[in-house]
Amino acid sequence: MRKAAFVMRLLAGFFGALILTSGASALDDPLPSWNAGAAKTAIVDFVTAVTTAGSPDFVPPADRIATFDNDGTLWVEQPFYTQLAFALERVKALAPQHPEWSTTQPFKAVLEDDLKTLAAGGEKGLVELVMATHAGMTTDEFAAIVTDWLKTARHPRLKQPYTKLIYQPMLELLAYLRANGFKTFIVSGGGVEFMRPWTESVYGVPPEQVVGSTIKTEFELRDGKPVLMRLPQIDFIDDKTGKPVGINKFIGRQPIAAFGNSDGDLQMLQWTTSAPGRRFGLIVRHDDAEREYAYDRDSHIGRLDKALDAAPAAGWTVVSMKRDWNAVFPREK
Repeated sequence: MRKAAFVMRLLAGFFGALILTSGASALDDPLPSWNAGAAKTAIVDFVTAVTTAGSPDFVPPADRIATFDNDGTLWVEQPFYTQLAFALERVKALAPQHPEWSTTQPFKAVLEDDLKTLAAGGEKGLVELVMATHAGMTTDEFAAIVTDWLKTARHPRLKQPYTKLIYQPMLELLAYLRANGFKTFIVSGGGVEFMRPWTESVYGVPPEQVVGSTIKTEFELRDGKPVLMRLPQIDFIDDKTGKPVGINKFIGRQPIAAFGNSDGDLQMLQWTTSAPGRRFGLIVRHDDAEREYAYDRDSHIGRLDKALDAAPAAGWTVVSMKRDWNAVFPREK
């Protein structure tokens, strides 16, 4: 009996230690929302290689630049871009000051919730909406309008604030890279001044590390106070071929890692991973209709076609939202 009791105590101690060790391992995992698999392994292997002193792939901290698309890569972009939702609501809010909009496209389509006609207007119509709703105010006034809108705006299907519809696995990835000496930048086709008021509190990315599309601004004295006025003129489109141009212009260093989800990120991925040395490209593929959305080649928003075809030969990691992520959005605390 004594021998049996001793063996039982020994076994209990062994399995207790095993449980504690497993628990510690889980707690130490910097990417807990990523399931074990090729995608997670590729990320960890890359970070380990470029941050290990003496490794042939070692990259000094100053050169550890990682760029992330925003829409569809860091937060939800369906059924239409969040900034477009903002513009549509701004049209409705400003409509009483513009009675002519009730008979003028694309404003008429917005006021009548006629998305089919709005889509038929193409890029020209969308630019008109942006100019009418994003210009004619100071940069500070615009930042306040965006901040106030995000406090009350809700996603039409998921019924959550847009700033809660961010991808938990990507938040972990941003933090993991920064913990390993990377500087993380957002490089988005969205408006830079639409993003800058909230990216630091939501993603931990400060405004000076956000690159995006811009409209022209000019210095002006208003009642003796210096301000920057937003003008109804396009300055720079940070999408497709514009992304590498924007990175070079505003960051000044070629990234060693780039993360996107659509053909709009193709050139950023190509430029990043074609440089000498160890490089990393990753595409988030939306294939989870239950937890988020499923779309790729035929989508009008966030189309993933050419970049998906290019991924195998380029060595880019394609992430399946359904298979590789055990959580999509942040869990309620």
